[in-house]
Amino acid sequence: MTDFRPPETHYAQSADASIAYQVMGDGPVDIILVPGLFSHIEFMHEMPGYTAVLRRLSRFARVVTFDKRGQGLSDRMTGAPSLEQRMDDVRAIMDAIGSAKAVLFGFSEGCPMSVLFAATYPDRVSHLVLLGSFARSKDRLPDDVWQLRCDEIVQSWGSGDTVKTVAPSQATNAEVIAQIAKFERLSSSPGALRTLLVLNRAIDVTAILPMLQTPTLVLHRTGDARVPVALGRAVARSIPGAKYVEYPGGDHYYWVGETDAMLGDIVEFVTGHRDGGDAELDRVLATVLFTDIVDSTRSAAAMGDHRWRRLLDDHDQLVGRHRGHLVKSTGDGILATFDGPGRAVRCALAFGSAARQIGLPVRAGLHTGEIEVRGADIGGITVHAAARVMSQCGSNEVLVSRVVTDLVAGAGLKFAERGAFELKGLPGTWELFAASG
Repeated sequence: MTDFRPPETHYAQSADASIAYQVMGDGPVDIILVPGLFSHIEFMHEMPGYTAVLRRLSRFARVVTFDKRGQGLSDRMTGAPSLEQRMDDVRAIMDAIGSAKAVLFGFSEGCPMSVLFAATYPDRVSHLVLLGSFARSKDRLPDDVWQLRCDEIVQSWGSGDTVKTVAPSQATNAEVIAQIAKFERLSSSPGALRTLLVLNRAIDVTAILPMLQTPTLVLHRTGDARVPVALGRAVARSIPGAKYVEYPGGDHYYWVGETDAMLGDIVEFVTGHRDGGDAELDRVLATVLFTDIVDSTRSAAAMGDHRWRRLLDDHDQLVGRHRGHLVKSTGDGILATFDGPGRAVRCALAFGSAARQIGLPVRAGLHTGEIEVRGADIGGITVHAAARVMSQCGSNEVLVSRVVTDLVAGAGLKFAERGAFELKGLPGTWELFAASG
């Protein structure tokens, strides 16, 4: 089976702190992804695009993500971690996984620490990738503007307000705002964040850049709303032999917006060859939804062709409202995919609610895993599994597999155990759960 389950969280001991980390892939290259201002390595898999980026890199590498001390799943602490402590934490993770040498992939605030680590331990860094980078934090905003901005960030923390600068392309999407709001709350408390912001204001690795001997790739989006592109260009100019690449767009998060070109450049920089990008992206992680209108033939006859067609159109449009992709209509239902299992479950529940209002029973089955994209169609065991899950449904029921419940933990959805089933053509027994809002 090709079920996707989030990577297991482990802990590395760094002096008096336990640092949470995850590993994806088992390739010959190690990539350590150094986070930005805040992170939560488990919840981030709920964010559209994040897991897909890691999976692309894990095709050729062992990809390591972590929460810096004081945030996410790592130990909380008083004060904020210094760059020296953060370097110790990265070194502790590398030692824990047996990595003698790795690619450091610094993002945003993680870039200065990555620069310092590569300059201090050149024998442990094979390549340096910097995305959305800056050398001196004070260059981002004048002191008076920064103080106001710092107060605004802390006062609005937990509301998702950072979406305006980290993912402006999604700034009007209520679902994304709610998701980032939760991401903020899980990552850090407002007080701890203020302490970190004040410490980060003093970051300046300008003098270190000319000393770097590590092959370096500097990447930046032209309209980056969080870190002005001029700062990324300045970083690249200061590093001997650095390669600089710019991309269109204003999103700061590396998993939001167009990512294929960026990932292709990273793969080529590290391995020396392009990985074929689009040709290899025919296998992706998705949540597959099948729906079926129970006893549809009799319902169509009773309602009349025009009303029946309007009902099916409304049924199909619900997919778009939940940011899903309608693969095809099956006549009496649909096949759709979603990049987030929570949205898929809520879409299925919305189908059921709308159908019950007009006395029409609907059943739905969902499963998350790797699918094969075949032009406009999809295939693979995940698709078969979702269909088999739906086949176990009663009228007005939404059934999901165990992997779906695991991925939406904490999302406010409720599930009732239905028991273990043998699904035709699939190995083993499958635990199924009935979903409710």
